Amino acid sequence: MSGAGSPELSVDGKGLTVAIVAGQWHTEITEGLKAGARRVLDAAGATIVEYAVPGSFELPVVSKAALEAGADAVVALGVIIRGGTPHFEYVSAAATDGLTRVALDTGKPVGFGVLTLDDEQQGLDRAGLPGSHEDKGAEAAEAAIATARVLQVIRGH
Repeated sequence: MSGAGSPELSVDGKGLTVAIVAGQWHTEITEGLKAGARRVLDAAGATIVEYAVPGSFELPVVSKAALEAGADAVVALGVIIRGGTPHFEYVSAAATDGLTRVALDTGKPVGFGVLTLDDEQQGLDRAGLPGSHEDKGAEAAEAAIATARVLQVIRGH
């Protein structure tokens, strides 16, 4: 699994508002990702707001709107499973590039929890569900909070 070597992040979300923006495809996997993100954000003391979008392609625009509306960070969650057409590559690239642009344009962190998968089982293994090997929703939330704190230090807050 790709989770080997992941950092142990100490996260303090007190005083932060973090938006979870999640696609609605592949409900079981997505619900696992959201639960992991919520668990981390709750434990860190962050205020959580949630927005559902149709799919991963829509994550960037809603993430940007949430940040512009006052969220300190976003946890973007989505599931894209490879099929027999180039659709997978287009949506994966659009979501990744779009979320990167959102972070750079707003100067605020976007925790990246978009799973790009060859099959559904890979998602189940990464969704933080019972029997999963990884919890990518939790990891994305930890990254968003930790990055928000680094930015505060740099900006003298």
